[in-house]
Amino acid sequence: MHIIKIDPRALKENPNDARKSKSTPQGDALLVATIKAVGIIQPPVVSPEAGGGNGFIIQAGHRRTRGAIAAELEEIEVIVTDPAGDGGAMRSMVENIAREPLNPVDQWRAIERLVALGWTQEGIAAALSLPVRQIKKLRLLANVLPAMLDQMAKGDMPDERQLRTIAAASIAEQKEVWKIHKPKKNETTSWCSVANGLSKTRMYARDASFHDELAQAYGIAWVEDLFAPADEDSRYTNDVEAFLGAQQEWMTNNLPKNGMITELNGWNGPDLPKKAERVYGKPKKSDHTAMYLDRDGKVQSVVYRMPEPKAAKSKAEESGAIAPTQRSDVTQKGQDMIGDFRTDALHEALHRAPIEDDTLMALLVIAFAGQNVRVDTGSGNTGSFRSLIAPHAATLVDGTGNLAVDTETLRVAARSVLIEVLSCRRNMSNSGIVSRVAGVVIGADSFLPNMGTEDFLVCLSRQALEAVCADTSVLPRNKVRDTRAALVEHFKEERFVHTSALFAPEANELSDWKARNELTKDEEAGDADGSIDGPDEVDIDSDAVSEGFREAAE
Repeated sequence: MHIIKIDPRALKENPNDARKSKSTPQGDALLVATIKAVGIIQPPVVSPEAGGGNGFIIQAGHRRTRGAIAAELEEIEVIVTDPAGDGGAMRSMVENIAREPLNPVDQWRAIERLVALGWTQEGIAAALSLPVRQIKKLRLLANVLPAMLDQMAKGDMPDERQLRTIAAASIAEQKEVWKIHKPKKNETTSWCSVANGLSKTRMYARDASFHDELAQAYGIAWVEDLFAPADEDSRYTNDVEAFLGAQQEWMTNNLPKNGMITELNGWNGPDLPKKAERVYGKPKKSDHTAMYLDRDGKVQSVVYRMPEPKAAKSKAEESGAIAPTQRSDVTQKGQDMIGDFRTDALHEALHRAPIEDDTLMALLVIAFAGQNVRVDTGSGNTGSFRSLIAPHAATLVDGTGNLAVDTETLRVAARSVLIEVLSCRRNMSNSGIVSRVAGVVIGADSFLPNMGTEDFLVCLSRQALEAVCADTSVLPRNKVRDTRAALVEHFKEERFVHTSALFAPEANELSDWKARNELTKDEEAGDADGSIDGPDEVDIDSDAVSEGFREAAE
């Protein structure tokens, strides 16, 4: 290897140069200006012409040589090296990638040239410091119509998703689509239209509930999508009918008790039986499960509940004497959902939220005042409370009948009892206002779910939806469903809780409840002999609770 000076016009272009696409005029002008100012900093690399000729072939530095000619230099320095065995194909590609990156088409052409010269994909990847997956991805361009490749080589490239769709189609299909969408001279291609014309429905293995045995039974052959991220399962099939058939059979084989297989409705949800209501909280044993396939072919399931028989209407109702009331902001179904949301949030907070011991004991006391609590009495009235609490009470008693419990066991038992007792559900289990107070005390509002969903927002009236819009950047639409759809999209990025679902009770509700349950003087005095003093009253300031909670929510 040595350096000589030579007229740049005497150097010959290398036919194996990896860069076939022209550089931009702006880039060439900048290069010429630099050469005129400071000369060529790094000499081009050349090798003697094969066959005993006296000339030199450029191995690296074609743009620098052309720039020197454009700058009207009489001589430039070049590095003379021995010719490579592969005609300089690998050297040319490495040199070009290390400088201005080749576009994917030129990279693919250079890779195909190296493969023809005996290079393996692994060897090319190692030499270029690229993943083997990237080499395989570029080689997929061999599946692209040559006319499209020529257009891409001009710098008019589709995005990765569009290129993936094009490469997956047959050459015949590409020809038909290219006839329609081929751009005019000096115009760019509408690759979106090309990709849409060639797109096929893909069903992905990651969305399949069935396993390999059922896939083989339906003749499903997975194809790997090399354009997808390397860390995800990108296998797919275009055999939609087989995929959906396997999913249907899996649902049939795994249908739970009280379950049914249903179809999609117009809202991309399950088509449930008439009058069925979806359950958003903890399901009951009597509830039903509906399984269905969504638009992506995924197996989905929902729990629903059939309503109890309604009582017969009164004569006044049948005659229409009762005037219809104006629709409330939140429907009855919405109130049921709020009750489920509150109960689940309250129980989650009782499980996880930090609670001081005195607060825990106070809550345990007020929980017994819930309207859903019933206890066996001497008069023969019975309820379900005893059977629920007995297992927790048993953990506090040893084999001799004495209390033998540590503080942590007591805390766990107290939390468990509260979870069994406190409920906001709109049925017989509703604890009433005490569950709301408990939710405020332990901060259960932070455990409420995002209610900015289609399922809940459909329960709001127009005026209620517009009130929600007032606190967001969403503008009300002419149609309620359009407003609702815009809010659903908006709340995908943040959590929304409707004000009516917050735990803080109204001040008048709390005051009325306290007034109805005030201790009389006789009750405050305790036993007649005064031997037992009653516990200090846990005084709850209704205004303070409501105001404190509102400040926390803000």
